Amino acid sequence: MQNLNVCFVGVGSIARRHIRNLRAVCARRGIQLAVDAFRHSSGAPAEEGVDHMFCLDDGVPRSYDAVFITNPTAVHLDTLRRFHNRGRHFFIEKPVACVHQLAQLREFERHRGSAYYVACPLRYHAVIQYVKRNIAPQEVLSVRGISSSYLPEWRPGQDYRATYSAHKSLGGGVSIDLVHEWDYLVYLFGWPQKVCSLVGKKSPLEVDSDDYAAYIADYADKAVELHLDYFGRKATRQVELYMRDDTVICDLVNCRVSYLVSGEVFDFQEGRDDYQQRELGHFLDMVSGAAPPEDSLLHSARVLELTQGRLPGGRDV
Repeated sequence: MQNLNVCFVGVGSIARRHIRNLRAVCARRGIQLAVDAFRHSSGAPAEEGVDHMFCLDDGVPRSYDAVFITNPTAVHLDTLRRFHNRGRHFFIEKPVACVHQLAQLREFERHRGSAYYVACPLRYHAVIQYVKRNIAPQEVLSVRGISSSYLPEWRPGQDYRATYSAHKSLGGGVSIDLVHEWDYLVYLFGWPQKVCSLVGKKSPLEVDSDDYAAYIADYADKAVELHLDYFGRKATRQVELYMRDDTVICDLVNCRVSYLVSGEVFDFQEGRDDYQQRELGHFLDMVSGAAPPEDSLLHSARVLELTQGRLPGGRDV
C-alpha cells in the first residue's frame, strides 16, 4: 500500500492524537497519507495534520479507504450509516454506541470484506501484552482492577462540563467511558458466568452521567472485582492478579509489572502513543490486506453490556 486516503468525523482530542500517530505510522511504512476531516460547523479552523476541512452539512464529496469515527458516542451509529457508502474500512472510537442503541448494531448491514474495528488500545499496552503472553489464566485465582482519575484533568484547556463524558445523553458516564477495563478483562480471561454492578454518582462533579461504577464478576475458576471512577485525584490504572504462588501488580500508568513474592519487576519504557500506534498499525494491516478484516461491532456491544452489570445475550469468543 503506497497511498492512503482517510477521513475523520469529529476532531476532538482523541482524533488529534490518532491523526498524529497515524502520520507517524504511515511515515515509517512509506505510505503517502491524505487526511480530510468533517465537523458539524462551517468555517472550522484548520487542524494540524489535516489536509482539508469540511462541514458535514455540505455532504461528503469523495470516498475514502478508511473512515475514523471520532465524534461523540451518541452519534457513532448515525455517522457510520452516513459514511457507509463513502468508506471501505471503519475505525470506530470506543464506546461503539450508547447502550440503548445496541440492538441497532445487530441489524446494521455490513460490506463484505470491510473492517469494522472498534478501538481497544489497552489490548496493545505493553503490560496487558505481558500478561497475555506470560500468565496462564487458569493460574489466576482472583483479579482486582481499578481505573481512577479526575475528569476535569482529562482534556487540558477544555471545560469538562461541556464534554460528552459529563452528559449521559451524549453517551458519557464512567461505566461506558472506561469500557477499556472490561475489554481487556474479557481479552485476558474470557466472559464471566455472572456479573453484579453498582453504578451511580457520588462526587460533587458537575455531571449528569455516572461518576463511579463497581463490579463483581464470577468465573468458573476465579473472581473479578473492578472499580471505575471520574473523581480520583491521582490517576491510578492497574490490575492485581492473585495467583497460586505470587501476587502480580500490573501498573498501566507507570508501565510496570511487579511480582510481590519473587521480587521480579519488569519495566516497559513506553507511553500512550506507543501502544496506540501499535493499534493503528494493526488497523492498517487490515486496510492493506496484510491481515484479515475484523468485524468487532457485536463483540464491542457485548462488552458494553457487561458495563451495565448484565451478561451479553450471546458469545463470540
